[in-house]
Amino acid sequence: MLKVKPHPDYPPEEGRYLRGNDESCVAVAVVLNARAEAIPVQLQRLVHAAREGGAALAGTVQTENIGIEKIVCNIVANPNIRYVVLAGPESEGHRVGDALRRFILNGIDQSRRIIGTDAPTPLLLNLPREYIERFLRQVSLVDLQFQGDVALIHQAVTACQGQTPVEFMGYALHDPGAYPQPALGGKIVWRVTQPWAEPEDESERRAVQRAKELMEQLRALGRRRYSAG
Repeated sequence: MLKVKPHPDYPPEEGRYLRGNDESCVAVAVVLNARAEAIPVQLQRLVHAAREGGAALAGTVQTENIGIEKIVCNIVANPNIRYVVLAGPESEGHRVGDALRRFILNGIDQSRRIIGTDAPTPLLLNLPREYIERFLRQVSLVDLQFQGDVALIHQAVTACQGQTPVEFMGYALHDPGAYPQPALGGKIVWRVTQPWAEPEDESERRAVQRAKELMEQLRALGRRRYSAG
């Protein structure tokens, strides 16, 4: 079975995750529905169970935009990862579980909005489209959201790593080996911290850019007049 070395910078994005076996075919994303400084013990147990089962990466995800973008960056940097196991509760505000599920199943539209989700701001604006397309080709979803059983998450990670297909919770799981293209290394390219305020298409984006340039010209003119006075 083909296994490869991850990108030298793997994992490129920081986050609340544990790094496990780099040759594992599994990453586990546990939806966080609490403040980062007060992660419930049960969610911590799910993360630790995933790593103990042999996951390459196991951690929490809190937002339906930058949180998912960080997952994409870290996974495309390791071609060995072929499954994303979704676990934990739902985040009532961000609906991040629904967003991650729909992203893997449906992808994004021309405005970079995740197709089919009811999350409020499911916009992936900080990634090269190449990363998104590669992620969607590289991984499959194992949806165990709302399954709070630590043993079940451990079993799912183990099942994904078998050499022959096994049936698990309606999925036929086995390790298919590394994705047959080189690792992609890179971070989020620019951070949109308020994606709900971003333009919907390129024409709106150009108009916003022209407005910003005009504002900068006006500021520069004001500074010149002030210094001349």
